[in-house]
Amino acid sequence: MEDIKTVARTRRIGGSIVVTIPRIIVDEQNIGEDELIEINVKKRKFNGFGALKEISSFEKDDRARGQLDR
Repeated sequence: MEDIKTVARTRRIGGSIVVTIPRIIVDEQNIGEDELIEINVKKRKFNGFGALKEISSFEKDDRARGQLDR
């Protein structure tokens, strides 16, 4: 069996935390209801470093722009 990776968001149902397996993985692996499957859990950390690299630094005129144009 091959390892397949995906990212999923958790949600709460009652007192449990659940993760939904995407449909494409269910179909590819032929996973049915009430089957035992193995899941490796790794908490993903968000790294925003470089996310705004295309934005230039602010200028003095930028501070009031948009606030007084109403």
